[in-house]
Amino acid sequence: MKTWFKPAAWGVVVGSIFTMIVGFSWGGWATKGTADRIATDRATVAVTAALVPVCLEKSKADPARIKKLGELKALTTSYDQRDAVVKGGWATVGGGEANRDVAEECASQLLKVAEK
Repeated sequence: MKTWFKPAAWGVVVGSIFTMIVGFSWGGWATKGTADRIATDRATVAVTAALVPVCLEKSKADPARIKKLGELKALTTSYDQRDAVVKGGWATVGGGEANRDVAEECASQLLKVAEK
């Protein structure tokens, strides 16, 4: 065996480990799980942003809007406010289930408008 082979092999091992540490710490590399989580988070934000205007329009079209907004303002926690929007049917698109993220943001927007 050549005398340079063992130091070269150790150099490759140490260099590979160093490259991985730098890449994952500062280079922006990500594992599949991290990439999936980031993609899911971004998709959730995009869907919420797209559906909140629908929720607001549904609330405007609701004949019982004034009563429901009064009840919404009386609630103190964001969870109760979100549930009130879900119960009102404003955060439901089509025949599916209500989106809780949309309901929470919709409640926030409705309360901002109601305070003005």
